[in-house]
Amino acid sequence: MENILTVVEKVNGILNGFIWGPYMLVFFLLVGGMFTIRTGFFQITQIRRWMEATFLSVFKDHKVLKTEDKHSISQFQSLCTALAATIGTGNIAGVATAIALGGPGAVFWMWLSAFLGMMTNYAENTLGIKYRYRNERGDWTGGAMIYIERGLHCRWLAVIFSVFCFLASFGIGNMTQANSIASGLKSSFGVPVWVTAVVIMVFVALVIVGGIKRIASVTEKIVPFMAVFYIAGGLVVIGMHLEAVPQAFALIFREAFNFQAAGSGVLGYGIAVAMKRGISRGVFSNEAGLGSSVMVHSASDVEEPVVQGMWGVFEVFADTIVVCTITCLTILTSGVYDMDVYLSSIAAGGEDAVVSGAELTASAFATVIPHGDKFVAIAIMMFAFSTILGWSYYGERAVEYLFGIKGILPYKIFFVCVIFAGCTGSLSLVWDIADTLNGFMSVPNLIAITLLSGEVVQMTKTYLEKSKK
Repeated sequence: MENILTVVEKVNGILNGFIWGPYMLVFFLLVGGMFTIRTGFFQITQIRRWMEATFLSVFKDHKVLKTEDKHSISQFQSLCTALAATIGTGNIAGVATAIALGGPGAVFWMWLSAFLGMMTNYAENTLGIKYRYRNERGDWTGGAMIYIERGLHCRWLAVIFSVFCFLASFGIGNMTQANSIASGLKSSFGVPVWVTAVVIMVFVALVIVGGIKRIASVTEKIVPFMAVFYIAGGLVVIGMHLEAVPQAFALIFREAFNFQAAGSGVLGYGIAVAMKRGISRGVFSNEAGLGSSVMVHSASDVEEPVVQGMWGVFEVFADTIVVCTITCLTILTSGVYDMDVYLSSIAAGGEDAVVSGAELTASAFATVIPHGDKFVAIAIMMFAFSTILGWSYYGERAVEYLFGIKGILPYKIFFVCVIFAGCTGSLSLVWDIADTLNGFMSVPNLIAITLLSGEVVQMTKTYLEKSKK
């Protein structure tokens, strides 16, 4: 058994090194850069348009919040469900780990990946609406596998994407999130992991049995609350260390282009490590390029593809530019992070010598907020729980594509059961495999949106021309 696990670890290490290696990360940036240039830097030049069509419309247009279509969800619900899946432990622990292992410069590269990822997500969701269709129950069916099949006429590639998505839903979308909740509640509040497992299983089952309508009705309440809860706490910490904010930004930009960071360790930080950690954590957090959130955006009652594409732009903006930046600044302004100390620790003992991301974030919050570890534990619980709900739907879409509607109920039952294993087991290898599967979803998706980029550009031009009239 140990020999098998060793082989699995080695194979996964090779695959993970490729999918999150320099070539694939550059591919992510190039695709986002291509859409940015070909749409005339849409995320900047049309910022007023996409803000009015998304965030600001929530306060002006009731139709954005609710829908009369019993087989669809509203535009706001589609955003909340997508954010439920993307705003997870990566926004708290993942970002902190990127800083710890990649240095403050990793934050800049995370921002860059998000800036370009806005247009990658825009392209995905625009294509998702164009190629979606109603299944035999009248529900919208859409996602990367749909535009791969219907746009590229390449079913085998769509099947590959769906298989990766199906498998990833149990790892990154279930077991790892459940484990984060259980370990956080146990260390901060002393809650037995089996109790957490049972409670999560019950609540998840009650939600996902109702399909996308119930998932969306829950996420539209959870996501705004958890985002405000975490952002408000972060702003309090940053506000109490306001004088350190300029220095934090200066450190981020300086270290982003520092070919040999201060100090001399075996690993060092340096620009290459900062780029890898920052870009990979950015992609991991907002999932732009993975093709995952397209599945829920395609269930929206929107009629114009470009409008839903703009919700995709805002999704990345909210996840990375806002939430992840809050985490970064709390760590860099609070004084809990010392670059030279971390550099020395890495050089002396490798990555294992560095404090975990969740602990680093908790320490930052604790400098101002009493019981900062409990605050972060509650935030992780909400973030991770919402991620489980969002990813349950992604897995469901993949199962329907692979096996038809008949496969959905068995999938939901198994999905709920796997939560117990996630809460009670040791998941170091599962984390690594989940990270690999998550990344491999991007390969067929990035190929597809690149080959279909002309359609995205044309739809954008047509929409902008109509808007001028």
